[in-house]
Amino acid sequence: MSENLNQRIVLAARPQGLPVPGDFRLEETPVPQPGAGEVLMETLFLSLDPYMRGRMGLVKSYAQPVAIGGVMVGGTVSKVVQSRHPDWQEGDIAVAYAGWQRFALSDGSGLRRLDPAAPLSAALGALGMPGFTAYAGLRNIGKPKPGETVAVAAATGPVGSAVGQIARIHGARAVGITTGAHKLAFARDELGFDAVVDHKAPDFTAQLAAACPQGIDVYFENVGGTVWDGVFPLLNPFARVPVCGLIAQYNHPGEPQPGPDRLAVTMREILSRSLTLRGFVMTEFWDSQQDDFLRDATAWAADGRLRWREDIVQGLENAPEAFIGLLQGRNFGKLVVQLGAA
Repeated sequence: MSENLNQRIVLAARPQGLPVPGDFRLEETPVPQPGAGEVLMETLFLSLDPYMRGRMGLVKSYAQPVAIGGVMVGGTVSKVVQSRHPDWQEGDIAVAYAGWQRFALSDGSGLRRLDPAAPLSAALGALGMPGFTAYAGLRNIGKPKPGETVAVAAATGPVGSAVGQIARIHGARAVGITTGAHKLAFARDELGFDAVVDHKAPDFTAQLAAACPQGIDVYFENVGGTVWDGVFPLLNPFARVPVCGLIAQYNHPGEPQPGPDRLAVTMREILSRSLTLRGFVMTEFWDSQQDDFLRDATAWAADGRLRWREDIVQGLENAPEAFIGLLQGRNFGKLVVQLGAA
């Protein structure tokens, strides 16, 4: 590709169910030039996250959808390659929100400077938005106490893995729900979960009950679907459920789910057991708690209490297929696309 051209991936069509490669289009456009007060940034790493599926549709949500022909949204680690901004110099590296493209302009709003010597891609995972999502959900909603049981699905993903480790830092017992021998072993042996359960096992509900003999006090909801069905009967009185994601339903937004209507039964149990279910988006806590998170997470990473795994894909052109795989659970760890080197 010519250095004078910008590669970008745009939304070509709104998906019907699981996205397909034809819902994306790779384009080449001239590299934009920074105006006064702007910087031109080159993407080094692009984060791929489940929330992006919601941005591809038109279902009402907390954020505007991507327009047809618009660049797919996403967090990035980017390097300043030209600057007309007084606070940024060429070579500076920052967390940005440049989306699925090689080059992007910024007026400096929302940029967070990074130490070039730090593990840069981790700023999109355990030391970035996913890690903060786990931190904020537990701190503000889950509020685990020593000795309590905290369960989390997608336990080897960037949010779930942080949830389990932070729960244990607070003295709670962590139960991870995932699938596949390699992921189960990683959650148990590398991340330190106290128990792990395979949600695709025929006896999943029995496994989960055995792993949670005292019930569940905090369930960090990332998935929904049949995992929720197994967790719900085990929730203790006064259990707290931070609702972060519902990936099992992302490819069918707004569609009624098959089976009987269980809303009345669910509401009765919420009432009788005094349960707290609270949806959240991490941005509501970012301004007031980001400094606490960065201080704590950096310290936990330094002393080995916060670990992570990355699944790194090379090349922007491979982002669509990697993203489709993410929605099918094919990734192992935080999914990141590498576009360049610092």
